[in-house]
Amino acid sequence: MIRQPARDAMAAALVALVFIAPVRAEGDIAHGAQAARTCMACHSFAPGRHMTGPSLADVWGRKAGTAEGFTRYSDALKRSGLVWNKQNLDAWLKSPGALVPGNAMGFPGIADGRTRADLVAYLEAVSTGRVTAPDHGLPNLKKADTASLVTAIRYCGDAYRLTTADRKSHTFWEFNLRFKTDSSTEGPLAGKPVLLGSGMQGDRAAVVFARPEEISTFIQRQCS
Repeated sequence: MIRQPARDAMAAALVALVFIAPVRAEGDIAHGAQAARTCMACHSFAPGRHMTGPSLADVWGRKAGTAEGFTRYSDALKRSGLVWNKQNLDAWLKSPGALVPGNAMGFPGIADGRTRADLVAYLEAVSTGRVTAPDHGLPNLKKADTASLVTAIRYCGDAYRLTTADRKSHTFWEFNLRFKTDSSTEGPLAGKPVLLGSGMQGDRAAVVFARPEEISTFIQRQCS
């Protein structure tokens, strides 16, 4: 049996712990930065640099579906009326489909509430300038070297034969070569497409153009 003075002392100690023990009320920004690596597969943190999804550079306080220059929002998100604050970002990261049914974000969500809180804290810190997010990881194609700058593309049979500015030739099976466009500020110069390798064996690649009109005019059907 615990005597009254002892009970009083224990109660006082518990009260002291409540006020003295550190309380982690805010998210851990450092851990949130690690969690944000998942976002960077589809999003950039560079202002105005849109990828599969819109830039997250100034997401905090922004109305959903309104990032300037991003045109691929679902109608469901544009109609949602959401503003990206702490509560809405947490709900979105938990389950985008539950918060906005019919949206276009193919992301299952983050079940762990602590991780979501840390990621939300990081998004706020980036948006308000408290921390600087890393580069989005995409190359600046305007600075492509001669080994990547494409000067000619010939098509014959089932193959594309590319010549680069270093005067080397590259041959790809037609199914393994993709043609893309990048109209952003870091996309290629007009009329100067860039070769980007992909695949472990070096047998796959993409040629990135400044605009789609260049693709058909650049490729010549020629076998000799």
